[in-house]
Amino acid sequence: MHISRRSILRVLGYSSVILLAGVVNVAAQSNRGLLSLESIFNSRDFLSEQFGPASWLPDGSGYTTVEVSNRLRALEIVSYHPETGRREIRVSARRLIPRGSSSPLIIHDYQWSEDGNKLLIYTNSRRVWRTNSRGDYWVLNLKTDELVQLGESAPEASLMFAKFSPNGDRVAYVRGHDIYVEHLNGGDITKLTTGGSPTLINGTFDWAYEEEFGIQDGFRWSPDGQRIAYWQIDASGVREFLLINNTDSLYPQITKIPYPKVGETLSAARVGSVSSFGGETVWAEIPGDPRNNYIARMDWAADSEEFVIQRLNRAQNTNQVVLVNTFTGEAHTVFRDKDDAWLDVVDDMYWLDGGKRFTWVSEKDGWRHVYVIDRDGSNEQIITPWDMDVISLELIDEENGWLFFLASPEDPGRRFLYRSKLNGSGVPERLTPVSDSGWNTYQLSRDGRWAFHTHSAFERPPEVQLVDLPQHNSVRLLMENRALKDTVAQLQRGEMGFFKVKNGEGQSLDGYLMKPPDFNPEMKYPLLFYVYGEPAAQTVMDRWGASRYLWHLYLTQLGYLVASVDNRGVPAPRGREWRKSVHGNIGTLASEDQAAANLEIREWEFVDEERIGIWGWSGGGSMTLNMMFRYPDLYSTGLSVAPVPDQTLYDAIYQERYSGVLERHEDGYKQGSPISHVDGLAGNLLLVHGTGDDNVHYQGSERLINELVARNKKFTMMAYPNRSHGIFEGVGTTLHLQGLLTQYLLENLPSGPRATTK
Repeated sequence: MHISRRSILRVLGYSSVILLAGVVNVAAQSNRGLLSLESIFNSRDFLSEQFGPASWLPDGSGYTTVEVSNRLRALEIVSYHPETGRREIRVSARRLIPRGSSSPLIIHDYQWSEDGNKLLIYTNSRRVWRTNSRGDYWVLNLKTDELVQLGESAPEASLMFAKFSPNGDRVAYVRGHDIYVEHLNGGDITKLTTGGSPTLINGTFDWAYEEEFGIQDGFRWSPDGQRIAYWQIDASGVREFLLINNTDSLYPQITKIPYPKVGETLSAARVGSVSSFGGETVWAEIPGDPRNNYIARMDWAADSEEFVIQRLNRAQNTNQVVLVNTFTGEAHTVFRDKDDAWLDVVDDMYWLDGGKRFTWVSEKDGWRHVYVIDRDGSNEQIITPWDMDVISLELIDEENGWLFFLASPEDPGRRFLYRSKLNGSGVPERLTPVSDSGWNTYQLSRDGRWAFHTHSAFERPPEVQLVDLPQHNSVRLLMENRALKDTVAQLQRGEMGFFKVKNGEGQSLDGYLMKPPDFNPEMKYPLLFYVYGEPAAQTVMDRWGASRYLWHLYLTQLGYLVASVDNRGVPAPRGREWRKSVHGNIGTLASEDQAAANLEIREWEFVDEERIGIWGWSGGGSMTLNMMFRYPDLYSTGLSVAPVPDQTLYDAIYQERYSGVLERHEDGYKQGSPISHVDGLAGNLLLVHGTGDDNVHYQGSERLINELVARNKKFTMMAYPNRSHGIFEGVGTTLHLQGLLTQYLLENLPSGPRATTK
C-alpha cells in the first residue's frame, strides 16, 4: 500500500478521510462501521449523555439533579426519592427567569442552603486557566420566589466560589482578588479583605497552586458562620512568564503570568481568619520562609475555634499538620509525615468523635493506608492493614462504623468500591459486583445507603445507575448512553486485550493492545505506542477513553496495532515503591521500562519491527522525545505534542516534587531531559506545540528546535498560534491537529499488513 509523501507543512483540509490507495471517503465508509476524523472530531456522533450535576439531600430523603424542562426547553432542578423513584420538580425553569428577562438562567452548577430554603445558581461561567471558575451567581428564595443576582453592580461574570453561610442568611464570594460577604436580607455587602491584585490574591490562588495542588476555592466559612478562614498568595516576588499573541491585533498583545520555574522564587502563602462581619485578619503564626514552603490544604478543624493546615516543605517530602487558633493565630504542629521521595497532599482528612480524632492517608509502610490519629497527634492507628492501596476514601459512616473506599488490589487498571470496619478489624468487603469489571466511580449519600454508580470499560461508554448499598443492587438506570453504545457497537473493531511484559529488572509492566478488525496473525503490522509515563497519570486503564480511544480505533481500521504500557512511576495502585522509585530520575527509569517493553513486544510474530512508532502529549510528548533520542533503533517515527524538553523550564511545584530540588538533583534533571539526548535522533519526528501554552511553555520546544538545528537533525514542526496546552481553541483546531497527526503517521509509518518472511 503506497502513500504519497506530501509535505506536512502544507495547509491540510480534512473533509474526508485520507485516501488510501483508492479507499474511499468518509460518508461511504461510515455505513460500513468505519470511523473518520470528521465523525470523531467534527460531529455529534459520539457525544456522551450527561447526568447531573446531582447532589444528595442533607437529610438523606433523596437527591436533586438538573433536567430539561419539557415546557420551556430550559434547565430545571428536580428531586427523586431513591427507593420509590417519585419525581418532583423542585425548582421549575420558570422560577429561574430574572425580572426583565424572558429566558431562564442556564444552570452551570447549584448549591442548597443547609436548611433547604434557598438555592444558589452559578451561571454565565468563564474560563480561568483550566476551568470555568468565574461567572455570575443568583439566589432563589424558595419561600418567596425572589430571584436576586449577587454583586449586581459588579462587572459581568466576575464572581468566584460563592457559597452560603452555615445558616443561609449570607453568601461569601471572591471578586477582583478580594473576599466579600453579601447579606441576603437587604443586600448589604461587606468587603473582608483589601489590597487584592493579580499578585496579592485573597481567597483564591495563583497559576501554580491551582495547577499543581488542584485548589481554586481559597476560603472557608467557620461552622458557626462567625468567621472566614482564607489563603493569601503573594506572587509579587515571582518572575513573570510572557505569552505573546501576534495574531489578534496589529501589534503583539502580552499576557504576563507569575510562574515559578524550577529553582526560582515561589509565591508566599499565608492563612488567616477574619470576622465574617468585617475587621482585622488574624494571621497564623507559622515560622519559616513562606517562599520555601507550601500551604497545600486548609479547613476548619471540626469546630470554629481552630482551623487546620497541611504545610509542605519545598522538597515536598515532609507534610506538617498544623492547628491554628482562629482568634490568636497561635499555631502548633500536631503531626508530621515524611518520605524519602515525595508526599502527596491528603484530601481524605476527616474529623471523627466530634473532632477528637482525624483520618490520615500515608504510604509509610509501603502501601497507601488510612490511619486514625488523635487530635494532638498521638495514638496513631492503622485501619486498613492489608497489603493493598486505598485509592481514595468515598465515605466515612461513623454512626455504623464503616469506611467506604476505592481500591483494586489485583488489577491496577481497574477501580472497585470496598468497605471495611472503621476500627480496622476484619477484612475488606468488595461491594462492586464481579460483573462490573472495569472502571467504577461513586457518589454516595451521606448515610451510605445509596450511590450514583458510574461504570465504563475500555470499549464500553459510561452509564450511571442508582444502587443501594451494601447489596449494590441496581435500583434504576439514570444515564444509559444507549445511542452512543449502539453507535460504538456498530463500529468495526478488532480484538483488544490487556497484557503484561517485563522491564529490565524483571518487574511486570501493564499494557494493552488494539488490533485491526481484519487482523491476520500470519501478517506483520505497524505498531504505534501511546505513552505518558509520568507520575501524574496512567494510560493502561479499563475505562472509556472517548475521542482518544476512537482515534486509536480509527488507526486500527487503517491497519495499525495500537499499544500502551505503564512504566514505573505512574500512579497505579501497585504500592509505594512502584510509584516512587522514579524520584530524582524522571524520564530515565521510565525510558528504560518503555524500551524493555518495546524489546519484548517487537518479538511478537505479528509486529513489524521496522514499523514501530510512538506518540504522546505533555509528559507523553516528553517521553516520546526521550524514546526517539535515547533508543533510535527501537522507534522509526514519533509524534510529540506539547512536550517538556527541558525539565528546568517547567513549574517548580510539579517538577521539584518528582525530580527533587535542583541543587541536589542537577544530574537527574539533565539526564531526564530529552534535550540532553538530541544527538540520538535518527527517525521521523513531528513536534507540535501551542504558542499560547500557559502550562508547558512553547519556550521549551523553541529551545529544542535550536538544539536539533545545531546538530543538523531533520524534523517536522507545527505551531498553533495562541493555543493553550490542550490545543483546542479556534475554529477547526482539533480536527486539523488530529488530521496532522494521522497524515504524518501514514506518510512515515506506512499502514497495513505485510507478509512475514520465513
